[in-house]
Amino acid sequence: QVQLVESGGGLVQTGGSLRLSCAASGRTLSHYAMGWCRQAPGKEREFVGGINWSGSMTYYADSVKGRFTISRDNAKNTVYLQMNAVKPEDTANYYCGTDKGHGYYSELDDFNSWGQGTQVIVSS
Repeated sequence: QVQLVESGGGLVQTGGSLRLSCAASGRTLSHYAMGWCRQAPGKEREFVGGINWSGSMTYYADSVKGRFTISRDNAKNTVYLQMNAVKPEDTANYYCGTDKGHGYYSELDDFNSWGQGTQVIVSS
């Protein structure tokens, strides 16, 4: 089973940038499509985006499209979430997850095995 550890969260000003990392151990990530989701205090978990196993295709939620970019480095067993032009509503805990073995990556239900998360706070 794969273990995921997110990092890179912190405090950032509105309009700023942040890059989150998701490092895996236990199994190579190249077996999986990967995804990011987030959860703000008092709110349901929200899908952010996903990437296929090779990194050639991505999919994003409308709320982050054009601002966030998901990439991966299978040689480093790591997936990234580049966050640009952040807004206060991006404040949340961010989680990465592996797909359920089917290769799909376009909605929250396509993923499981989420990591422990990293907190992002966007100040206005």
